Amino acid sequence: MITKEERKRYQAKIKTPQELAQVLGPRPRGQKVIMCHGTFDLVHPGHIRHLIYAKSKASILVASLTSDEHVIKADMRPYVPEDLRALNLAALEMVDYVIIDRQPTPLENLSIIMPDYFAKGYEYMDGDINPKTQDEIKVLESYGGEMIFTPGDIVYSSSSLIDIAPPDIRVEKLVMVMEQERITFADLRQTLKDIQGLKVHVVGDTIVDTITHCTMIGGMSKTPTISVRYLNQDVYAGGAAVVAKHLKAAGAKVTFSTVLGDDELKDFVLDDLKKWGINTQPIIDPTRPTTNKDAIEAGGYRLLKVDHLDNRSVSERIQGLLVEQIKQSPGDIVVFSDFRHGIFNRHTIPLLVEAVPEGSFRVADSQVASRWGNIMEYEGFDLITPNEREARFALGDQDSVVRPLVSELWKRSRCRTAILKLGERGILTARTRPAGEDPRSVVGLDSFVTKLVDPVGSGDALLAYAALALNKTGSDIQASILGSLSAAVECEVDGNIPVSPKDILEKIDFLEKLATMGQGAV
Repeated sequence: MITKEERKRYQAKIKTPQELAQVLGPRPRGQKVIMCHGTFDLVHPGHIRHLIYAKSKASILVASLTSDEHVIKADMRPYVPEDLRALNLAALEMVDYVIIDRQPTPLENLSIIMPDYFAKGYEYMDGDINPKTQDEIKVLESYGGEMIFTPGDIVYSSSSLIDIAPPDIRVEKLVMVMEQERITFADLRQTLKDIQGLKVHVVGDTIVDTITHCTMIGGMSKTPTISVRYLNQDVYAGGAAVVAKHLKAAGAKVTFSTVLGDDELKDFVLDDLKKWGINTQPIIDPTRPTTNKDAIEAGGYRLLKVDHLDNRSVSERIQGLLVEQIKQSPGDIVVFSDFRHGIFNRHTIPLLVEAVPEGSFRVADSQVASRWGNIMEYEGFDLITPNEREARFALGDQDSVVRPLVSELWKRSRCRTAILKLGERGILTARTRPAGEDPRSVVGLDSFVTKLVDPVGSGDALLAYAALALNKTGSDIQASILGSLSAAVECEVDGNIPVSPKDILEKIDFLEKLATMGQGAV
């Protein structure tokens, strides 16, 4: 980790194209200028040789790098965000200036900076010259510049190197994002205090999650039947109920509207939520069971899952009751926790959305692990939190890499903020940026899980803390960080256990120690 003083010195090399054109002055110049352009996702020996050769041909070396939004050749790329890539290049002695190119090609910046030379790798002149390279040559020739091809004796692929052994730079990424957004670890701690007392109305499908623990006896001799011996059983109130519990654990005042069957599991759910102090408004439907999903586990493996449920739409009577409960929402925030078990479908969603009181902060999560659902039905919401599969389903897109995928989801859903959950790869947040502010519309964070125990329920924790933080602070990045930390905490315990602010504070303390390395608070 570099010091603050070193970072400040290196950042002085990073310019906008317009700033650099002013620094260099108009042509002809007293000193020759050469420019290199690339992604520089992971600076390797091939890059170093390329830059050294370029520097040998001119007095001033400008390194231009492709901005995050235009790196679309491989999934989850760039691995290193643009600000950190720029800092990496600026730290190299041979590099005099760095620019982040926000255009899909370097043509515009070549016209602005007008370098004497533009250096490209030897592979770009091997055989016929690529049409894009020909376009670059035309721009250079228009003002008297020249293309130079550097030797190609060593060729590496950043993507291949990252795939073989991805470097752990999650703390560096976090620090860079926080600095860019002017967020401190103290701000995160304060937000955890400030969200206390927010009023939230959760509407959604309750799922009773059961884990039946067994030991393996063996297989039958005549049929492919697994034989197990029952040990014990853990039962959790999950689905939308655990979202409500996460919110309550965070310090919110929670009202919960749900539909339950008239059975013993209903009593279990209501008793559990009462213990948590959640104001539950159950609607009892004697024609359906309380949704129950029973996972059969043996030796640490899930062998089978048995679902007891009825996914048909709730009746018009129940729809009417839900609409009235939503209209009377006492909350600052309304959360639709949609697991597609009867409450939400394409017929009921417009009615339920229309019932949300004006001015309420609207949040939705539509989970389609084994059912049909579409997060796009929550158009115009303040926050949506789909995973990659749900986003691809909603857009009918199985091919795009994830950065343009979340950008397209954000645009078409017309939501304020979209957090795309990527499991062990972390999250990508697409957000609205006011004019004149940081131009990045998509920001990525790596996972902060230290030791994975059980990922089930991590998305529910993320939804809860991200919704509270975004509503309270208006900062999509604070919401993303706190949501990611809560998801990490959830992954490090067995079972869908509500995450407390104390748990997240411990994560913040741990990350701050790694980030500061004795340099003082960030």
